[in-house]
Amino acid sequence: MLTPQQITTLLVRHWTTLLWAGVIGVVLGVGLSVLRPLEFRSSIRLLITQESVSSDAYTASRSAERVADDLSNIVYTTAFFDQVLSARFNINKDQFPSEESKPAKRRRVWEKMVAPSVERGTGLLTISVYNQDPDQAKQISQAIAFVLTQQGWRYTSGGNISVRLVDEPLVSSFPVRPNIPANGFVGLILGALVGGAWVVVKRTSVK
Repeated sequence: MLTPQQITTLLVRHWTTLLWAGVIGVVLGVGLSVLRPLEFRSSIRLLITQESVSSDAYTASRSAERVADDLSNIVYTTAFFDQVLSARFNINKDQFPSEESKPAKRRRVWEKMVAPSVERGTGLLTISVYNQDPDQAKQISQAIAFVLTQQGWRYTSGGNISVRLVDEPLVSSFPVRPNIPANGFVGLILGALVGGAWVVVKRTSVK
């Protein structure tokens, strides 16, 4: 069995093999990425506040955070999705599968399109919308903001709440998904690891 020092020496001696394996990994990572449609991102931020009888700031903050968590889960539901499509925004409904023939696929498309997140310790809810068309990403994020600010209280059981849009939709200038540089880097690392493992296994088998 090779010692760590022997493995290091072996890898250094066969650095060209690791280099080429890394290059192949980059090519595969980038190649697989470009097979997916490039998507832009539109992000909004909303502030959730809740009337509370408690004067404790920490308790009030935790309560608002819990409501934000509830709303972040509600965003994925069919009822909320229907409300977004019904809002008076220029959303292309043809990009979603038919509700009558493919309801499950319709839901999956929506779930992949939106990504809510809650900033811990605050009542801030960030919602990102991904779409091949940057204008559609913006329209959908505006519709989401409209539904939450006007009807957000309907989706929670936390009492009187207020949802306010604090950051208007911010659309990325370039596609952000898939993340081609990140995928290329991961391909480089995995390729080099596979190449290193191949060198070590080959050396061991020769012995």
